Amino acid sequence: MEVTDGFELAIDEHVATLTLNRPVTRNAVTAAMWRALPGILADLAAEPKVRVLLLTGAGGTFCSGADISEIHELGDNDDDTGLTVVAEHALVTFPKPVIAMIEGYCVGGGCQLALACDLRIAATGARFGVTPAKLGIVYPLSSTRRLAEIAGPAAAKLLLFSAELIGAEHAVRIGLVDEVCPPEDLRERVYGLAATMAGRSRLTMAAAKQIIDGRAGEAEVRAWQREARESGEMAEGVRAYREGRSPGFSWDAK
Repeated sequence: MEVTDGFELAIDEHVATLTLNRPVTRNAVTAAMWRALPGILADLAAEPKVRVLLLTGAGGTFCSGADISEIHELGDNDDDTGLTVVAEHALVTFPKPVIAMIEGYCVGGGCQLALACDLRIAATGARFGVTPAKLGIVYPLSSTRRLAEIAGPAAAKLLLFSAELIGAEHAVRIGLVDEVCPPEDLRERVYGLAATMAGRSRLTMAAAKQIIDGRAGEAEVRAWQREARESGEMAEGVRAYREGRSPGFSWDAK
């Protein structure tokens, strides 16, 4: 599977790791990278071997944001056509669990990407910021709302109004980050969690993701429940529980 310059992709067992790989710029995301991300995600979504996606950055930094030297190529960040918003939406709607593994700086567009993931696990020294107020940029509607939903309205305003950076412990207190651990333990924790998820039910996680994200109603839930019964997924889970073994769930998406 090919990826564009600025990304590095590795697949080990059932876990794909997509790395922002421009360490000289603290992994600032170019216009080409924003443009390519939806296609990369579509390919990973269609790859049955991949059950969990990790998003991280090279060189001890997650992402310093969009590449400011190309800011005019990003357009006005319209919520339908803006490059960063389209990429963000592709990450939000990725049908499998996505974990952001964060070290160093997670700022601006980097925070936008991290918040589009399902979970964010950070090293203790990580720093977070949402900084459009330093550049006179109006943050996208969907991104602003997601920030407020995750961190709360007051915390979102503080981050957006001040454009100041906060530490990982502050970030976890306001819900911006889900877990914080020592840098030396970060990879073990994240890859261990990913391996656990890779052994869980695709149907359960896909349905939960859509419901929690507000993208499924009663009809969709009933369809997921029907598929769980008809596919044998629920029967396998119950049988495995009774037999005291790990279930062998199918990841062949219909």
